[in-house]
Amino acid sequence: MLDGENNIIRNAIKGEASAFGLLYDYYQPKIYRFIYLKVSNREEAEDLTHQVFLKAWVNLKAYTDRGYPFGSYLYRIARNLTIDYYRTRKETQSLELISEDVVFASSTAISALETKMALKKVKLVLSQLKPEYQEIIVMKYVEDMTNNEIASILQKSEGAVKLMHNRALKALKLIL
Repeated sequence: MLDGENNIIRNAIKGEASAFGLLYDYYQPKIYRFIYLKVSNREEAEDLTHQVFLKAWVNLKAYTDRGYPFGSYLYRIARNLTIDYYRTRKETQSLELISEDVVFASSTAISALETKMALKKVKLVLSQLKPEYQEIIVMKYVEDMTNNEIASILQKSEGAVKLMHNRALKALKLIL
């Protein structure tokens, strides 16, 4: 969560573009990574990320604070846009096509090779899970979200998220 986020959001709602710019600067890399992990195409991820922030800006007056970080609101928009993206395309993308550089952009040069090798193993295992399990695992362990945040994004109860998370982990154990 961004320091002073509630004040920044209030200023953005009042129409201050610079306040929304702060939110954009903080959340854009995270939203882009989240979308890129789903669509595996840099240009499409950039377009969808742009659409997320455009929708957020246009609908900002309707935003109400429900006790979650502003990022939960953005992730929900991003999730819905990627669902719409796949509905219109009617094809799936393989996790194999995801560039390791996007996921681990801040890795040091020394550990980059280890990170890339680990990511290939993770992508191989994740690709064998159901899409909803993949989503839970990515939100929980890549995006480092709490069950409460995930529940807000998926519009499910926290108990349902815990159940899906446990099932996803059981499925992972069976694969491994």
